[in-house]
Amino acid sequence: MTVLDASALLAFLRLEPGAQVVRDNLRTGGALSTVNWAEALSFFEANGQSAEDIESDLRARGIIGQLIALEPFLPEDSLEAARLRPITRPLGLSLGDRACLALARRLRLPVLTADQIWEQLSLDLEIRLVR
Repeated sequence: MTVLDASALLAFLRLEPGAQVVRDNLRTGGALSTVNWAEALSFFEANGQSAEDIESDLRARGIIGQLIALEPFLPEDSLEAARLRPITRPLGLSLGDRACLALARRLRLPVLTADQIWEQLSLDLEIRLVR
């Protein structure tokens, strides 16, 4: 099982480079922070697609809720995201990025991302790039 960030989810859903890597990693299931889910849905809204329609379609197809479990952003994730701020700020990571990292640390799972800058992080966490 792996934790996806919004960039990995979007690569998978939009069949971008890296989609097959995400698909391969999802054979054992995936987890996605509700913060990253909001990021992905916001992307679709910004590009003229209804977030409600996207969510309904992905749930009906079993992508969200079955293949990829949505994990709530818990108070402990908030603390971890805050603690990660000084480490990730020089690399320009966002709150959404830190929410993903916090979830991966809480669940003790590898994380998938399309953001190559994450390679520069020195964390006790396995980071897998999808492209």
